[in-house]
Amino acid sequence: MSKTRKYSQDTILTQLGRDPDDYYGLMNPPIVQASTIKYKDLESYETKKGQKFTYANIGHPLSHHFETAMAELEGGYRAVSSSTGLAPITASLLAFLKSGDHLLMCDSIYPPTRIVCEKLLKKFGVEIEYYDPLIGASIKDLIKDNTAVIYLESPGSATFEVQDVPAITEVAKDAGVITIMDNTWASGLLFKPLAHGVNISVCAATKYIGGHADVNLGYAVADTEENYKRLKAAHVDLGHCPGSEDLYLALRGLRTMKMRLEHCAKSALKVAQFLQTRPEVRRVYHVALPEHTSHEIWKRDFTGANGLLSFVLEDAPKPAVAGFMDALELFPIGSSWGGYMSLLQPQIEINWRKAVKWQEEGTLIRLQIGLEDPDDLITDLGQAFEKFGDMK
Repeated sequence: MSKTRKYSQDTILTQLGRDPDDYYGLMNPPIVQASTIKYKDLESYETKKGQKFTYANIGHPLSHHFETAMAELEGGYRAVSSSTGLAPITASLLAFLKSGDHLLMCDSIYPPTRIVCEKLLKKFGVEIEYYDPLIGASIKDLIKDNTAVIYLESPGSATFEVQDVPAITEVAKDAGVITIMDNTWASGLLFKPLAHGVNISVCAATKYIGGHADVNLGYAVADTEENYKRLKAAHVDLGHCPGSEDLYLALRGLRTMKMRLEHCAKSALKVAQFLQTRPEVRRVYHVALPEHTSHEIWKRDFTGANGLLSFVLEDAPKPAVAGFMDALELFPIGSSWGGYMSLLQPQIEINWRKAVKWQEEGTLIRLQIGLEDPDDLITDLGQAFEKFGDMK
């Protein structure tokens, strides 16, 4: 792309991660199925000089295109890619933590990240402290002499707390602490962590970047060459490697991501507003609602919303709750989000929180709003609420 012209996001998304001149004019980089890569001669094998790729699990043309695209999208130095969204999280944490270090971990994190902390990092001697995601600059009071990393996720999982990222990163930089942020909710588009002082931005491309519920892929972008080298070393040492077809599909999904996000965000707000009118709903969690705890920070720092929202269904016997979920026709139960279809997921992990214990009475349910007509989704929810009322 031209280095002298400033293009809009819409245009940039059509251009990232492809160079037709590399492939005889082909507009999209082809799928690369490879493991072994030929060296030019003994010197290139021994020194790696002049050898762009050495072994496919470390990098190949398609992973290079995808990582270049993600680094440019996020405004970072360079990126690494992995076969799942969780893989770059573990690689990033292990790259900057060692035994005896103190990790400040956001309490509203993606549940598998908490599992990594409890089952992996603690076993290796990392001290973990969970903090209130709304702590802001007061996080300075939690930093110790051995604090090595502050981990953020904004908006948070399930209840979508939006962190004051600039305030936290300013404190971290003053203390010489690395910051890592899960940016999956924004998918590199709605928020730019590195521009707000974060050192490493991680994202599950499985979600909105892939966009069609058929990709397992993640990436991490570093802000500097030094941090990239540490990230890449951990990535290689852990044997992380993305699938070529997933890389191809993610690059394809990237082209339409902004349009899909805008459609899903518009529909999600409409569904959220409908849920606010239902007597069976105790509370709705959606960043675009003025009533949301973090609405003002979201308006300040983000350029839009996505299709995620949660609500608390009033307390009722288990058969009534199950009856509500089972009555839905357009919301199958599923653990992911960011695809074309709507989904429902009970948020049972909410009780894992430690810094601020979950106090709501009722069942917390997350909805992923897909590309369906929102009026159809609302009708479906309405008929399920009626059946719920008859059963409770």
